[in-house]
Formats: sequence, structure tokens, C-alpha cells
Amino acid sequence: MRLLTSAAVIAAALILPVAAHAAEAPVQVTLDASKPGAVIDRHVFGQFAEHLGSGIYGGIWVGKDSTIPNTRGIRNDVVGALKALKVPNVRWPGGCFADQYNWRRGIGPERKPAMGEPNTFGTDEFMDFAQQIGTEAYISVNLGSGTVQEADEWLEYMTSSTDSALGAERAKNGHPEPYKVAILGLGNESWDCGGAMSADFYVNEMKRFSHFLHSYNPAQPMKRVAVGPSGSDPVYTEAVMKAWKGRSWSWDIEGLSLHSYAAGGWPPHLPDTGFDEKDYAVLLKDSIGMDETLKAQSAIMDKYDPEKKVALVVDEWGAWLAPTPGSNPGALAQQNTQRDAVLAALNINVFARHADRVRMANIAQMVNVLQAMILTDKDRMLLTPTYHVFHMYVPFQDATFVPLTFDPGVYAANGVTLPRVDAVAARDKAGKVWIALTNIDPKSPATFSVSLAGVKATKASGQTLSAPKVSSINTFDAPNTVAPKALSAKVAGGKLTVTVAPASVTVLGLD
Repeated sequence: MRLLTSAAVIAAALILPVAAHAAEAPVQVTLDASKPGAVIDRHVFGQFAEHLGSGIYGGIWVGKDSTIPNTRGIRNDVVGALKALKVPNVRWPGGCFADQYNWRRGIGPERKPAMGEPNTFGTDEFMDFAQQIGTEAYISVNLGSGTVQEADEWLEYMTSSTDSALGAERAKNGHPEPYKVAILGLGNESWDCGGAMSADFYVNEMKRFSHFLHSYNPAQPMKRVAVGPSGSDPVYTEAVMKAWKGRSWSWDIEGLSLHSYAAGGWPPHLPDTGFDEKDYAVLLKDSIGMDETLKAQSAIMDKYDPEKKVALVVDEWGAWLAPTPGSNPGALAQQNTQRDAVLAALNINVFARHADRVRMANIAQMVNVLQAMILTDKDRMLLTPTYHVFHMYVPFQDATFVPLTFDPGVYAANGVTLPRVDAVAARDKAGKVWIALTNIDPKSPATFSVSLAGVKATKASGQTLSAPKVSSINTFDAPNTVAPKALSAKVAGGKLTVTVAPASVTVLGLD
């Protein structure tokens, strides 16, 4: 990710209340379970942990001698919270950090700081963390300032048996069994902080890295993700996919990355709290723009890969706002409001609709940075509104998309126009159908009337997430201001009818 200092924080304006107004006409939704779509890959719910701000140190790692409860230096409270999300993969060590990272500085008993990095959290610590939360490792190798040999030796250290020199070194450092590297990122933002490379230059470098990098354990296959576009820019997509179509036996990739943030204009300047209704609408409109970005990039990929063998991997996404006042701008710390919860749901819905091509995504970031799941302060931890959305959407992991048809209506504020509501549905592996309903309108509740063609159900139950204000946050002194509440609804005459609060996210399972 780019390490840019944001513009000055906009002065706090009118805090937008989430007050109930007269409800509009019910939103008529038709669900047809007889026409299933693509599988919503669980990897769409991936996370991102970069060595930035307090994302690692203080957020995940406190050290073995810390008074904060930990297991081998890794915070127990954070591990417990992330296990509940069933996190499918974590991207590490960056971001921009990855293209200046030397893995050797982060292994072994004697480590010295370098470039402001203490190096106490390195490869073995990250793999321990991944195993503790039950996730797969997505390793970003240093294609910018590193070499193919350096990256290959890192993979040998992680994945080889103890018969090799580097596997034996790993065993000496406390882990005889090879690690599994499920996904390998071939660089990061090579068009910018990863080396400011032209697309053609990057393709040549990527081919070399792809050819020479592999898992040393044949029983553990590894997918490779090439650097792709920044938002809607087509240049990298065209170059990489054209090369992929004409590739020889000697190299291959399984994914193409895409980075796209909702910021309401660059550089990021919208306030994280105290925003007005226009700021609310501007940020969500920018976020909804992800749909057009995916359509445009998918169309390019379809030219070279109509069978959709290469996944579009949105491995950096989320809200990028002005840093919280008083924080270090370079740490990219920002608060997390009910607005962020709505934004997260809308993006997940977009990914679900593009499930045939988008088979992996990583929100930025996991702890204490940008649109985080978790915030920590010394021995205290809280769950953000965004965390709660990810937890509510767990049933959508590896579920089959079920199409819905509906008129989303219109929500307008200060000249900004958005859909008033959004909805997606999916059938899990056990056959249960789940519906996610998002009310974007921050002032009026929304009633959904869902016709359930092909689904036998008598009731629906789940959770809804709303808040006193769209700017409501969880604090360490009041960590449950924004928290999900149980919600149930009846199904009568083949229809599910439910009313949800303004600016809310609701997930219901049909029984």
C-alpha cells in the first residue's frame, strides 16, 4: 500500500443521526434458488497485516515477556477474535513494506533492528500466528529491491524438509515441520512503491520470479499472484494477461492483484468521525464504484482468459480516510464507524456478484491500520463495526451465490445519488439459504419483502447491525456501542418480510 500523508482533517461537521423517519414502500425482492451462480470463495474474506503503524507491534505481537496474555508473544485476545471470523488467508509482510523486506533479518535467535523495524516478528512468528488463528499464509515476496535467489531461499526455508540446509536451519529455529505457503504474491504495487516499473518491465521480472519460485513440498501446492492494476487503470492488466495468454511452459500465475480504496478523492481527506451526510454519501458512492472497476478489469481479463483460470485478487481494499487527529499520519490509524460497516457489506456484496472472477480479496487492514477489524491499546482490545460485518457474513464463505432481483430505489444527499438498499443471497454447503440486507439510507428504515422461489422456509433468524448514529464508534471504555443484535422474522405465503434500521447491515438464515 502507498505510504502517503493525507490532507488535513476536515473540521468536524454535523454528526448525522440515524433517526427513524417514515418508512418508504417495501422493497420487492425475488429470490430464485433454482438458478445458482458461482461459489463465493472463502478467500474473498481474507485479511492483510502489514508492518505499518501498530498493525504488528502492539496489535498482534507483544513479546513473550509481556504482561498482556499471549502465546509465544502473540496476543491471545486478538487470536481469539480472529478465529471467530474463520479467516481464510492473511497477506504478509506488506504492502510497500514487502518490497524492502529482507526475510533473513527476521529469523533466528539474534536479531537486530534495521530501517526502523525491530525484526522480532518475522517468518516463524507470522507462521505461528497463522496457525494459531487457523488461516493460510499469503506471502508477498520482495520483487522490488530483492532478488529471485533471495525469494527462492525464503521459500526453501519455509517449505523444505530438514534434508535441505535451509529446512535444517528452520528446524534449528524451532520448527522442524515445513510450513505451508498457500499463496505467493510476486511483488506489490510495482507501478508505484514497488519500483515504479513500467508494465512491460514488470512482466519480464514477474516471469523470472514465477519460473524460479516454487514450494519445496510437492504435497502443498502454491498459487502465484502477479501485480495487477491500481483501480481502473488498464495498463498492467493488459500487459500481464497478454503475456499470460502467450506464456510458455516455464512460468504461470493463478491470480492477478487489484488495489482499490474508497477515499472520496485523493489524497485521502474525509474525516473518520464527525462527518456530515455528504461525506457519508461521497464515501459510499466511491466504494460502490468497485463494481464498475471489476467489470472493466474482468472484461480485459476475459479477452485473454475466457475460461477464467486466472483469479482477480482484490488484495487491498477498504476505506482510506484522514488519520485520526493526534495520531502519527504515517501510521494510517483511523476510527471505524457504522459507515464503515455499511461500506464493508456493500463491497462484499460486489465481490459476491463477481464470484466467477473475484476469488480472493484482502481488506486493508487487520489490526489498528485503516479499516481494521480490531483496535488495541496496550492490554485492551475492541472489535470494530467492520469486524461485526465480517463475522455476520461467515455463512457466505464457500456458499453458492443465489441471484436476487429487486429495484434498489434511490438515496440522494447533497447532490450525491446512490441506491437506497442492497441485497445478496447464497446457499451454504449444508443447503441453507442466507440473505444479506443492507439499508444505505441513514435516515429511514427499509422494509424488504422477499419472494422465496424454490426455498421451503417458515422463518428467518440472524443478526442486524445498526447504531445510534452513522458516526457511532466502539471505544475502549464503551466497546459495544455498535454490536449486532438478534433478529428474527416470519415467512408467510412464500414471502419473508422484515424491516431493518437506517444505515444497517442484516444477515438472516432461512429455516
